[in-house]
Amino acid sequence: MVVLILHLVGLFGLSVPQFRPYFQYLTPFHLLAVTGILLSFHTDFNRRFIFFALFAFTVGMVSEIIGVKTGLIFGEYNYGPVLGPRLMGVPLIIGLNWFLLVYLTGGILHGWIKSDFLAGAASSLLMVVMDLILEPVAVALDFWEWERNDIPLSNFAGWFFIAFIIQLAYRKTSFGKKNPLNVFIFVNLMLFFSILAIILD
Repeated sequence: MVVLILHLVGLFGLSVPQFRPYFQYLTPFHLLAVTGILLSFHTDFNRRFIFFALFAFTVGMVSEIIGVKTGLIFGEYNYGPVLGPRLMGVPLIIGLNWFLLVYLTGGILHGWIKSDFLAGAASSLLMVVMDLILEPVAVALDFWEWERNDIPLSNFAGWFFIAFIIQLAYRKTSFGKKNPLNVFIFVNLMLFFSILAIILD
């Protein structure tokens, strides 16, 4: 219920032009809150889970830093000022976002697909679908901007590639992966950005 309320409040705030600037800067806190609620239902905080979380954060951040500095992997883009503290041009919350999305999508398909390779690919495709919906919203809200305002296909290919690397680590790392909030939070995020995409179009 708290997750739903957070998304409804965020949807309202980002939809109303007078409130939008304030809610843009609240985005990192929203993401932290959702991740905190999700992890409060995680039951296996062993060393392997900590390793996976750090691996996901680090790979996500390094790939984004390479992307911002060189235009490789995703294409030429830069982050706006609203996502909080940065490391080499990349907001730290973006590393958390990579962890969150891999945890959610990997958890949704865990137990349904036995092959690590197929499960990793399917989970990565789910993340690409999320990115397809997210991109126009993120640009409209000044989360990031693309060179020539054109989202390249390399962005989605890069998302799949980096997601697949982290998804394989998720599958290969031994820790309890059942979390009752995985599907609920992922659906909330999909609906949140889908509705915003329509409103901000």
